[in-house]
Amino acid sequence: MQPKTNTLKQKNIKKVQVTYDASLDAFISSTTSNTNTVVLAWREKSKKHLKMTSFNVAEGIHAFDYHSQLNLIATAGINKKVCLWNPYVVSKPVGILWGHSASVIAVQFFAARKQLFSFSKDKVLRLWDIQHQLSIQRIACSFPKSQDFRCLFHFDEAHGRLFISFNNQLALLVMKSEASTRVKSHKKAVTCVLYSSVLKQVISSDAGSTVSFWMIDTGQKTKQFTGCHGNAAISTMALDANETRLLTGSTDGTIKVWDFSGYCHHTLNVGREGAVDISQILVLKKTILVTGWERAITVFRLQNFNQFFIQPEKWKGGIQHRDNILCAAFLPPQTLVTGSYDGEIILWNNNTENAHCVLHPDYQRLLESKPGTEPQKLFSAGRSRSTCPSTNQAALGAHSLETLTKGNNAVVGLCFLEARKTTAETGGANLVSCGGSGYVRFWDTFKKQLLAEFLAHGGVGSIIMSTDKSNQYLATGGLDGQLKIWDIEEYCLNSSKSKITQAPALIRSFRPHEDQISSLEMCKMGGHLLIISSSADGSICVTDVCGAPLWIFGQAKHGQIENCFSLPKRDTNLMKSEIQEESKREIPLLSKEESSLDLPEHSLLDKKNKDETACNVRPSEVTNSGIKYKERNIFMEKTCNLYNGKVMQKSSTSPKTCCYEGAFRSLSIRALKELPEVKKPAFLLDPEKYFREKPEEERSQIPEPPSLSETLKAVFDEKNLFPKEILDRERRAKQLCQETSSEVKIKRNKKQL
Repeated sequence: MQPKTNTLKQKNIKKVQVTYDASLDAFISSTTSNTNTVVLAWREKSKKHLKMTSFNVAEGIHAFDYHSQLNLIATAGINKKVCLWNPYVVSKPVGILWGHSASVIAVQFFAARKQLFSFSKDKVLRLWDIQHQLSIQRIACSFPKSQDFRCLFHFDEAHGRLFISFNNQLALLVMKSEASTRVKSHKKAVTCVLYSSVLKQVISSDAGSTVSFWMIDTGQKTKQFTGCHGNAAISTMALDANETRLLTGSTDGTIKVWDFSGYCHHTLNVGREGAVDISQILVLKKTILVTGWERAITVFRLQNFNQFFIQPEKWKGGIQHRDNILCAAFLPPQTLVTGSYDGEIILWNNNTENAHCVLHPDYQRLLESKPGTEPQKLFSAGRSRSTCPSTNQAALGAHSLETLTKGNNAVVGLCFLEARKTTAETGGANLVSCGGSGYVRFWDTFKKQLLAEFLAHGGVGSIIMSTDKSNQYLATGGLDGQLKIWDIEEYCLNSSKSKITQAPALIRSFRPHEDQISSLEMCKMGGHLLIISSSADGSICVTDVCGAPLWIFGQAKHGQIENCFSLPKRDTNLMKSEIQEESKREIPLLSKEESSLDLPEHSLLDKKNKDETACNVRPSEVTNSGIKYKERNIFMEKTCNLYNGKVMQKSSTSPKTCCYEGAFRSLSIRALKELPEVKKPAFLLDPEKYFREKPEEERSQIPEPPSLSETLKAVFDEKNLFPKEILDRERRAKQLCQETSSEVKIKRNKKQL
């Protein structure tokens, strides 16, 4: 080894960088030599020596960086080139970035945007678009003026800060937030969305501890709760069975129970006075389960909800997971499943709180290699019920499956397909999981078998999902803001010996958000299946399955969301049956057996334990036109629904009546007839003709009566009048008066007759 070292020194060859990458499970090293410039070394199973591969770069390189999602190695060439390499193709680079005038000394990927930073000796920083292999930004003359320097380069992607060192000086470049014209529903990143079928509203939360309520049909904000958990972010939410209480989980380690007026009834001390990452709140009939930050299930029993501060109790089944539990799902009457970061899914009996089976994506492959091994035997052999792992557990956990990368199988979401009622008898998938590496998996929990898995989103890391109540569609969202809708109605309906890897039919794929999708919800409104999505970009979008345009909450203009959708007409008989079922439903009342949060003595609905320091309630700044939203909801609950002009008849034998009772129940209720078109009168059609002012020349000229002085002057003028003429005029005047009086009498008589 000593002669080789001397040779390297003589040729002035330096080993520049050495690193280990977990996703490749290999060491990567580089030199300034033009042969074996970059070397990848890894150890195969049952072999002592390392296996190596290398590729050559003319004149050598100063540095390199690896992007696991793109599977690319970027090299900073002494020959002024930035080359992009596929680790498995060593013959030539897959791309070359030209533009630097001096040798490149540092490179680093901007993973979120699929971009690359490069820095050269002449102190020029460039930002590259990897897909198009173009320089999109150049920065120069912003660094310390030193000729000889040793450079260290680091990009803090989470905060958008770039650090470059020059000997004993450090330069800091901060990225400015891009000014976007996109409509934002929240000022901060939206963390969760829920749909309340009782209120007909969408409830959303954000990282600023704010909860907002939105009309689903107009997209208007009706009210807002601020400072729900102080300055701590709200990470998740849930509704109780009656949909009268809202539960918010925060990074401060607490869960608060609110009514829709903004009063806090209970505070659940999840983190025991410490900050924890709450990922899910699952409200069941007698318990509230919380997961996200540890290997055990945190449980709150509703029988203890008789005070304001509630402490957690011990889960009877103990700790069965090896890694943190991220999600959970429940299938009546007693099946509970939990998923963890290492990819394990454990099935529990919720009544006894004991685990009885474990599922894992790779256990299926082990079963194929060992046909005689049952899943339950594998579980009991590889897992014991103790809290601390045994030697066998450590051997299995420290990789009987060495090809796995930690986090690739993380289970972020679980959902039971409750609409598939005959799965236990006929077989088929009844559980869906999603998470790490963008995969969606379908499981048969009765046979403890993985039936299908497919890649829903490639190269974006972890994903989330949601399904409708009929389990016909599955919506998946990724970190890049991409949303996909799949048709799973006929997918994995039967069991099969071999695992299905073909994806179901993809109905729609689009990008409604600029940043990662944080939450998905599916609901029905007016016969349309709507998909509600929230994102870290602060927006909440609503669309449908068939490709309607996006509806973003918070828009300046409000309208009816139904105008955006054009779906095929539904079956009339189906609509009538749905309307009759809906008319028989009393929304606000549920029995104590049906309610998950109602208790004989102490209930979440008890108003005696209200928090005196309730959060601030803000009404919407833009009021809803027409009927106010509260009056409108009451009006909709108290009146019978007429759907698309069809007649809704209520059975007189129904034990529950909605609105028409007593003397009015025999009245016939039918749709209004269309009125014939009424012709407008002429004065409305041509108002100028009837109401315009006439010109002065057209008006009739009425002579003004002579003044009194002129009349007297004319009568007593001595020059023109004589006594005889005056007497004659008096005589004529008397005759005229008599004639006039006689005519008046005749007219009166005629009127009387």
